[in-house]
Amino acid sequence: MRILVLSKSVPDLVEELALDEDNGELLHDDMTYVPSEWDDHALEEALLLKEEVGAEVTVLAVDTGDVDNMLFTALAKGADHAVKLTGDFDLATSNRKRAQAIANYLRDNTFDLVLSGVQAIDDIDGQIPAIVAGLLEWPHASVVTEVSIQGEQIHFRQEYGGGLQAEFSAQAPLVLGIQAARKPPRYASIAKVRQMMKSSTVDEIDASADTVPEIEIRRFFKPVAAGHAEMIEGDPEEVADRIITILKERKLVRG
Repeated sequence: MRILVLSKSVPDLVEELALDEDNGELLHDDMTYVPSEWDDHALEEALLLKEEVGAEVTVLAVDTGDVDNMLFTALAKGADHAVKLTGDFDLATSNRKRAQAIANYLRDNTFDLVLSGVQAIDDIDGQIPAIVAGLLEWPHASVVTEVSIQGEQIHFRQEYGGGLQAEFSAQAPLVLGIQAARKPPRYASIAKVRQMMKSSTVDEIDASADTVPEIEIRRFFKPVAAGHAEMIEGDPEEVADRIITILKERKLVRG
């Protein structure tokens, strides 16, 4: 069983997004980037499968800048190989173009299972696993919380609204978007990551994507504050009277 895990670096939301308000463009180079949380769960699920059935795990990232540390961290956690797709990519590269490059790589390299985070915080559209599967004409499912290998079958559990879950099985090759791994993502110490940087390598593969149709983002805007919170002070009776007055003013109660 050969598993490919897709990894993506995303803006660190601990910091404020950098925006050029004159032209409405994100200043990607002025932001700090970290590995996508959901991709970490995809890697953890792959590593659990490695421990259970002896799967071989390769982690892959599109070279949009500083992705080496992310890849070496994956190796430190237990991945067997790391691949960086190089070409005409940068931090603003669309998911459609990333998916095209990944699909081109998969056409030339044999994998049984592709795991990706269900989405990423910079777009929250969940497109990459779906587009990769569509381009390859492979089966796909997202919002997956558990994967197991039983013989020739890949079993997985998918979440639905209202707390419902369903169990499915499929044959390889298969693309899955992971919502959450069965266990919290494991930690790799800085010392172990540095050791990997000295003893391991990241394979660089030219994967310039074809010209693809893309959605054009014309402008970004910061959210506009539409109101404010009113802090109600006083004893319980005064607070209750004020709440009733507010509800009446907004016509939320009668009388």
